Amino acid sequence: MSLPWSNTEVQLIVADYFNMLSAELKGESYSKAVHRRALKPLLQNRSEGSVEFKHQNISAVLMELGQPFIKGYLPRVNYQHSLRDVVIEYLNLHRTIENQFQTFADKEILKPSNQIDFLKFIIEPPKSKAVFEPSAPAYRKSPIKVNYLEREQRNRNLGQLGEELVIEYEKWQLKKMGKTNLSSQIVWISQEEGDGAGYDILSRNPDGTKKYIEVKTTKLSKETPIFFSKNELDFSVDYHEDFHLYRLFDFEMNARMFKRNGALNEVCFPVPVAYKGFF
Repeated sequence: MSLPWSNTEVQLIVADYFNMLSAELKGESYSKAVHRRALKPLLQNRSEGSVEFKHQNISAVLMELGQPFIKGYLPRVNYQHSLRDVVIEYLNLHRTIENQFQTFADKEILKPSNQIDFLKFIIEPPKSKAVFEPSAPAYRKSPIKVNYLEREQRNRNLGQLGEELVIEYEKWQLKKMGKTNLSSQIVWISQEEGDGAGYDILSRNPDGTKKYIEVKTTKLSKETPIFFSKNELDFSVDYHEDFHLYRLFDFEMNARMFKRNGALNEVCFPVPVAYKGFF
């Protein structure tokens, strides 16, 4: 049985994680294996699996705090409260990293230049599972107050490119089914009517019935949480049989997508993050 991670070990692996994350956010190449080999001699005989699992725990902490994380390390939420304290301490001591988070969220990106192979475009959605925060306090001690994951999702340039790609996919799919006439009936609602409709794209099923699509796009991995409004939630509940969430991920490098049909509170686990007060 392995010994518990010491505070020194946790500080070392957190610092190493942020070195890799910084390189990734700046678009620089790096090797996780090289970082792991350099780190392991400083730890108490930790296995490769143990080191990787701790990296995934750090991803989960950052995701909970609303910040970008390393795409290759799937967030695993069953971490110790002390790990989050070390991550927050690192953010306190390295305030300039927020500039990289902001650039990640706000930067304008170009439409993928390579032709998307729609036959390989769709993947199975992540297995649904409730996310429980480990002994989380009711407040956030992080010095970074902006949720840059949400800010990235609201990046208009990124959102428009994601919706445009979904329209191309929907047209391709209908034409492949011999429904060319239906492909011409697709409407880009968010462009023509604005963001208040409760969905982004009005497409068609093969039988001609309406298909309401809400598109959520990220440059990060498929596990990245989505953010949606009460209006979007209410619409998805009212039209749950015809409502579809299209989740685009890894958009900048290797865009892929998964789809879920049903109300938003059925296809994911919603967590309230804002309240309205009346007097």
